[in-house]
Formats: sequence, C-alpha cells, structure tokens
Amino acid sequence: MRTRSSGPVVEPSTTPRRRRNKKHSQQVDPTIVEKPVVTMADTRTMAELLQAPTEGYGDAIVIPAILAENFELKHGLLNLVTSKQFCGFEKEDPHAHIRWFNKITSTIKYKDVPNSSIKLMLFPFSIEGAARIWLEKEPPRSIVTWEDLVSKFINQFFPPSKTTNLRNEITNFQQRFDESFCEAWERFKDLLRACPHHGFTELHQIDTFYNSLTSTDQDSLNAAVGGNLLTKTPEDALTLIKNKSKVCTLRNRSVVTKVSTNTSTSGLSPDVAALTDAVKALLLKNTTPPPAFVKAVEESCVTCGGPHPYYQCLATDGNASGYQDNIQAYVSAAAVNYNKGNAGNRPPSVAHQVRPPGFPPVQNN
Repeated sequence: MRTRSSGPVVEPSTTPRRRRNKKHSQQVDPTIVEKPVVTMADTRTMAELLQAPTEGYGDAIVIPAILAENFELKHGLLNLVTSKQFCGFEKEDPHAHIRWFNKITSTIKYKDVPNSSIKLMLFPFSIEGAARIWLEKEPPRSIVTWEDLVSKFINQFFPPSKTTNLRNEITNFQQRFDESFCEAWERFKDLLRACPHHGFTELHQIDTFYNSLTSTDQDSLNAAVGGNLLTKTPEDALTLIKNKSKVCTLRNRSVVTKVSTNTSTSGLSPDVAALTDAVKALLLKNTTPPPAFVKAVEESCVTCGGPHPYYQCLATDGNASGYQDNIQAYVSAAAVNYNKGNAGNRPPSVAHQVRPPGFPPVQNN
C-alpha cells in the first residue's frame, strides 16, 4: 500500500516567477525623458564644399615617437643614402638594395633612438622613380615596423615569377665555351646572390656547378683531389672550388699586368690598350707610301724648242697659220687616200666599217 510520503516529490514550478521578472525588466522609468537629437545645419558655401580636401595625405610609414633630445639627421648622412637610389628597374635587385641600406644604417648610433626608427626615416630617401611612386600609393599609416616595409618592398619588386626564373637559371646553369673556370664560378655566385631565397642546399649547388663545367675543368678538379670530386664532402669540395678560382684569378691578373707594362697607352685599361697597340701595328704594316707627283707635260715648239706651241712661234714670221693649214690638209688627204684607193686591199670585215666622224664620205670608183 502506497502512502502519501512514499510518492515522488514534485517541486514547484518557477516559470511564472521568471515571466514576472521579464515583465519587470521591460518596464521604463517614467522619470527619464529622452531628448531629441538636434543636428546643426551645414553653413558652408558651395565653393567650400567643392574644394579639394586637405586631409588624408598621411605618409604610409609610421615613425615611432623619438624621446631623445636634440636628435637630428646630418646632411652628410642624407647625401650618402641618396648616392645610390633604387629606381625599380627590371635589372635592379631589391635584396642588394636592402643589404646596402642595412650596411649604411648599421653605422649610425644615437642614444635612446632605436635603429629601426632611423631606418624608417631614411628609407624614403633611398628610392626614386617607380619605387617612390609605389611608396606614395600605399595606404596612409599602413607600414608600422621595419619588417613590414622590407616585406612589402621585396614583394613589390621581386614577385614570385622572378624567383621562378632565377631558380630555373640556377638549375640549368652551364659554363660558356669562352668562359674560364673563375668566370663561371663568379657568374654562378651572382645568380645565387640575386635570389637568396632559392632554397637549394650546399650539396645541390656544388653538384649543379660541377655538372655544368666543361670536361677539361672537371678533369682538373678531379686531378686536384686525386680521383673524383664526388668522393669528398661538400665542405671539402667547396673549399677546393674556391681555391681553384683564386688561383685562376691570380693568373689572369699577372697576364693583365704584363700586357699593361708593355703597352704605350697609359691612360687606358689593359684590354683597350692592347687592342689599340694591335690596331696601330696593323695600320703601320699596311701603310703604302704616298703617290709621287707627276710632272705636267710642257709644250715645246718643234721649230725653236721654246716653251710654246709651234703655231705661236715668232721664228715663223707669222706663218704659223699656214703650217697649221698644211698639217690639217695633209691629214685630210691621207684619210681620203685611205678610203678611196685602198678599199680593195682591206679585208672584208673592215671594208664596210663606219667611218669616224669628221672624215669625208667614201666615193666608189
């Protein structure tokens, strides 16, 4: 038999109380009076409203507050920074510009002035052209730290496509047919320096350079180690390549010094001086003597031997015109005699030739 005490205990519901609290919270105090918002009328004229704004020209670089007293950047420092500006050309390397800029600013020390603040202040003076236009187009106050500035600068002027092209050039590197060992090594290092984030290990770099060499240079490296270069560690192989490059460089310098001491041109570089002397020797070898002057033929008289024509000779007592007429008559008579009397003796190929101008016509007998 169930008793009243053994049954389940039913707790009183709290729902009505919550509803009462909700209704109580929604009640508004009648003592609070909301005031209407009063908007001021814009009294500016149309000319003032149409005028260009004078705000919003803040710089993209935010320079932190400098607490040092009497802080000032010297003009000599500004001239040093502006002496080598980055213009944003295709062949320019932004990594090289950042390295050069860090080297310059690392020599500047001011008390209570962070070096990053000095870099942020000086960097706009180190760019020009397209690089300056890029910085001016950045949103105001968008560059807060030196790391932000370097990241945006590198991404703008060293896009991923350029990284891919340089990585391909490093992978497909080959020594040229007219290139020495030291020249090939310097060119390979320039490619690595132009793309510092190439990601190639030291082993991959040495293997790529060794396989790009000619058979002669490969045999020279193998002979230097007494076998095969691949049997050495990467550190030993790199040391051997550097030493061989230094030896080749010293040999080239000795040859250049010998050529420069033997040349007669002192104000030119050794290569240009050697070429100049070779051209001079070639010109001297092929030089021909100047042509001799031909003496003009002077007329001489056949009558008296004087320096005048025969028809102007005074020894003829004015009969020069008669001599001239007799000579002309003799020439005409000889031509007529040739054309009239000797036609039968001439060969057939000559008998019907055209007479020279001035000769009398031929009369057949």
